[in-house]
Amino acid sequence: MALTAGIVGLPNVGKSTLFNAITKAGAEMANYPFATIDPNVGMVEVPDKRLARIDEMIPAKKIIHTTFEFTDIAGIVKGASKGEGLGNKFLENIRRVDAIVHVVRAFDDDNITHVTGKVAPLDDIETINLELSLADLESVNKRLAKVEKEAKSRDKDILAELAVLQKIQPVLEEGGSVRSIEFTDDEQPIVKGLFLLTAKPILYVANIAEDDMADPDQCDYVQQIKAYGDKEGAETIAVSAKTEEEIAELDEADKADFLEAEGVSESGLDRLIKASYHLLGLATFFTAGGKETRAWTFKRGLKAPQAAGIIHSDFERGFIRAETVSFADLDQYGSMQAVKEAGKLRLEGKDYVVQDGDIIEFRFNV
Repeated sequence: MALTAGIVGLPNVGKSTLFNAITKAGAEMANYPFATIDPNVGMVEVPDKRLARIDEMIPAKKIIHTTFEFTDIAGIVKGASKGEGLGNKFLENIRRVDAIVHVVRAFDDDNITHVTGKVAPLDDIETINLELSLADLESVNKRLAKVEKEAKSRDKDILAELAVLQKIQPVLEEGGSVRSIEFTDDEQPIVKGLFLLTAKPILYVANIAEDDMADPDQCDYVQQIKAYGDKEGAETIAVSAKTEEEIAELDEADKADFLEAEGVSESGLDRLIKASYHLLGLATFFTAGGKETRAWTFKRGLKAPQAAGIIHSDFERGFIRAETVSFADLDQYGSMQAVKEAGKLRLEGKDYVVQDGDIIEFRFNV
């Protein structure tokens, strides 16, 4: 699935450091604004301990994780909606992504320049969110002027779009976001077609100091960011980007030792990747045994034939049934034979909605 999360933030908050840690792609980093001009794109494996457990019970020659795409976007400054800094280029790059990972500086360090001269997380968040709202307002106003003229025809589709635009406009005028507005099922496709920046789901990442890794909630900056995110129903996670970049260079054994010494059970990167993955409503089903045990990404709500099509179009075209067992049942009973004896192997048809953790063997005939 070609879904991607864009990493945004003010200059020098740790975006490229975080991207570098995530992808090990060597994105350029520098202590000056706009070190990142053209967006860097990297693919990452989605951590999933279920794969190793499945392989214990249904052995395969290799294990393949599913992947997710991150884009590192240039830092924004106040006035970007009017062309300041990288302005329009920055905004256009955000339009291309499906979700926003907003990195916010949550540490003090006199050696790292802050573009405004002080560390103030809420000011940083509001600077970017306001610029995105202003850019959306400009788009909505232009579209509204056109649709108001077309509405004289009384075309029902035009009238429906007009109502949506009139619903959005006052929220943006107040500096709010489109994602904060409740839309009906009929309105959702219209909103999607407007390609607005503030309609995209958002995840706040507090970039903390290494000393705060064991208990980030004790950091006042993190508390501020979480409170802001809670108000708009957005998740906040805390990550030490610089430390994660160092951890990413370690082998698995050394990485585990380092995390244990820091008093954390899971790396910040693993949490970030999984949070970004779920932010887009993505989930995972598995195929298991033989040549490979593999994780596959799908959008929640997908039916079995379409899930089969993710593997190969022939699977969808000739779909007969999906022989399915949940990971929880396989984990509980310990083998496919035991799962079958317990009556937990299910034969699902064309209307079955695939669930996260399903282990499926598709039957098809072309």
